[in-house]
Amino acid sequence: MTGKTAWVDETYQGVVRTGFRLKKRIFKGRSPFQEIEIVETAGHGRLLLIDGMTMVSERDEFVYHEMIAHPALFLHPKPRRVLVIGGGDGGTVRETLKHKSVESCTLVEIDALVVSASRRHLPRTAAALSDPRVRVLIEDGVKFAAETREAFDVVIVDSTEPFGPAKELFGPSFYKDVRRILTKDGIVASQAGSPFYEIATIKNLFGIMRPVFPVVEACLFSNLTYPGGLWAFTLATKGLHPVRDFVAARVGASKMKLGWYNAEIHAGSFALPSFLKGAIGR
Repeated sequence: MTGKTAWVDETYQGVVRTGFRLKKRIFKGRSPFQEIEIVETAGHGRLLLIDGMTMVSERDEFVYHEMIAHPALFLHPKPRRVLVIGGGDGGTVRETLKHKSVESCTLVEIDALVVSASRRHLPRTAAALSDPRVRVLIEDGVKFAAETREAFDVVIVDSTEPFGPAKELFGPSFYKDVRRILTKDGIVASQAGSPFYEIATIKNLFGIMRPVFPVVEACLFSNLTYPGGLWAFTLATKGLHPVRDFVAARVGASKMKLGWYNAEIHAGSFALPSFLKGAIGR
């Protein structure tokens, strides 16, 4: 609080702090796993925070959700069955359902409070959770991947940071299970964190994925509300290469109305800065 101006602050990795001008607090609750808060901000609309970390901003959430979903879904020849692990706010599910070939999308979210709070307070993000093609399961995504007999064309790991309930989503046994449940041309896209502040997380993911998948790549995008402004995903496949096997014409032919992702962004997002290439052994 400065004078009469209120701010909501995120402190990240103990080295950087991001502040948002606060208009009002909308929701705050604690689940068995984490603290969840939704606030209204002056410049970024509603903000979802989990354990004090920014997850979703109404102003720029489309960037994150388009980039975690569309590179994998446009690379796959015809994605029909999609699994989203985490992502209880519903934004990744929303983007997934824009693909006409998708017949079903299963969301596995460990925390029911994230889903219910998002449905009520972030309707633009969560609306697709009510689509008849969507199945919402409140359970542990690691356990689901280990035990399911279902098969999926694309798996999207829309996790929080690699601690707390998301810790096991960054482990080797999980990705072996993901490979098992993927179909022949299967693809897994995963949240990987900040290249500046979490380079060890990205290196760890590459170390885990490379023995499991023939193709492992990283892609980058910019986001207003995440610390450092630069964020990474990993894309691992059973053989398809996200640049060489990408058919750019499919994006235009889809007629999707997208705010960030396009064919040029797809190709360019896999061009990595030298420091990140060095970290992952390129």
